Amino acid sequence: VTNATLHNAEEIARKDVRVGDTVLVRRAGDVIPEVVSVLLAKRPPGTVPFVMPSTVPDQAFQQHVQALIHFASRRAMDIEGLGDRLAEQLVREGLVTNPADLYGLSVSQLTALERLGEKSAENLAQAIDRSRRTTLPRVLFAVGISEVGETTARQLAQHFGTLETIAAADAETLEQVPDIGPVVAAHIARFFADPAHLALLHRLQVLGVTWPEIATVEKMDAPLAGWTVVLTGALDSMTRDEAGDRLLALGAKVSGSVSKKTTLVVAGSD
Repeated sequence: VTNATLHNAEEIARKDVRVGDTVLVRRAGDVIPEVVSVLLAKRPPGTVPFVMPSTVPDQAFQQHVQALIHFASRRAMDIEGLGDRLAEQLVREGLVTNPADLYGLSVSQLTALERLGEKSAENLAQAIDRSRRTTLPRVLFAVGISEVGETTARQLAQHFGTLETIAAADAETLEQVPDIGPVVAAHIARFFADPAHLALLHRLQVLGVTWPEIATVEKMDAPLAGWTVVLTGALDSMTRDEAGDRLLALGAKVSGSVSKKTTLVVAGSD
């Protein structure tokens, strides 16, 4: 759990949750992590009640920063070393206005940033370069389509096979994908109808971001077409994400849980 709800300002005040507190968290409604109470015995000295900010921060700046953080995250483009603070610096210095700008950065530009030494800059440049070789589900997740998480991105990729086919699909066609209803379909169709989003995806490809075509459900000659595979535990030669990407490319469906439709369970250590 990395985030838990406090519902609203009144609940924060009622439970007297302060910065640095240790809290008890439960699963509310079997899904949402909720802060239940504060463990006062573990409260750091000198804390004061939390006060909501009276002014809204620069919204556009924050949106650019959050989009960049999401784009670089491990389950998206997996750019190691690009954390929150560095993302803020890149946006503040005007080096990155959208995620595609990352692929035009030089080591000298990175070295010039505050608190980023030459070795760290070189490591980041290498991580950015490695991320150029990716997968279609990762790209769909990374670009921040509203309501499209990892699972939906994977289902889109497996159903349509190519970015171009997804971009050309209307909302009605998108609803044919398993678990995609009218609301999510509308969000996806709206995203690909925006010229700015299409320009971003095109620029990523121009700057060398590549991904293999996915073997779709219609391509029954794919080696693992019709298989449903569950991955669990730590694998020896690759991560579960990497294994899932390879399975998708071979036509298999990757599921998070075992069901009657499961063909194979790959069990690693632990």
